Amino acid sequence: MSTIQLKGTSKTPQVAFHDKPLSMEISGRSIPENSIAFYTPLLEWVDGHLKAGGNLDVSIRLEYFNTSSSKCLMDLLKRVEQSPAKATVLWYYEDEDEDMLEAGEDYDAIIDMPFRLIATEG
Repeated sequence: MSTIQLKGTSKTPQVAFHDKPLSMEISGRSIPENSIAFYTPLLEWVDGHLKAGGNLDVSIRLEYFNTSSSKCLMDLLKRVEQSPAKATVLWYYEDEDEDMLEAGEDYDAIIDMPFRLIATEG
């Protein structure tokens, strides 16, 4: 399981996790019926693929996510933080979306790794 490619739907985000080169991207909307079931394979990928370390960009480009997805994202970022990988989180938000900016700021305050908040034109 070297790559995870999931096409986004109206309820689930697009996911692209690659081990060569090491990268993780989640984009779109995250309001799945069962967040734990959706995010478990992603958490397992992190556990299996970041043991060797390396440089990693974690790109998050979510338009919206619900509370259960928020917890799963925190679990994902915590696992990345605890891995040997040298990771940077790239949190993209539309320049007028205060909620997504604040969410990024909240994660930045909790996660102890480089975290860039990047405004995009909406």
